[in-house]
Amino acid sequence: MTTSSGAQHQTLSVLVENRSGVLARVSGMFARRGFNIISLAVAPSDDPRFSRINLVINVEETSVEQMTKQLFKLVNVVKITELHPSEAVERELLMLTVAAGANQRGEVMELVGIFEARIVDVSPAAVTIMLAGEPDRLDDFEDLIRPYGIVEIQRTGRVALPKVRKAS
Repeated sequence: MTTSSGAQHQTLSVLVENRSGVLARVSGMFARRGFNIISLAVAPSDDPRFSRINLVINVEETSVEQMTKQLFKLVNVVKITELHPSEAVERELLMLTVAAGANQRGEVMELVGIFEARIVDVSPAAVTIMLAGEPDRLDDFEDLIRPYGIVEIQRTGRVALPKVRKAS
């Protein structure tokens, strides 16, 4: 996967024991080695004994193989899956508040409609918008809405699963 800056990234789906301190150990391992985590999303899996950590890492800083070996050294790591973009479904959630007075409200609403986003809060001077989708699509929306004046913004980080194999 390549981002808009041209950097090469890889998504790792890491199944870990659902215990306190596991996330700290995983992120600490990256910090100790000086590697940046581009995106991080964590939640319990379908089995309450385990959580799934989705990490997006910059493969120009380190090799995926090296990161995988280091992660497997952590006692609470159960399974690691490399999710190549062509074999995975990736999504992200974006929430932002944009300045949108009476003069700009119609234009902002038009962008919301084009991107199939949702307005989740409104005031006379601003609107809060929610959009879920592919990370590149969220980047495009953010670029187009930015000139109106982003007051606050939050993105969740990528969540990903392998694509379902289609029956022949």
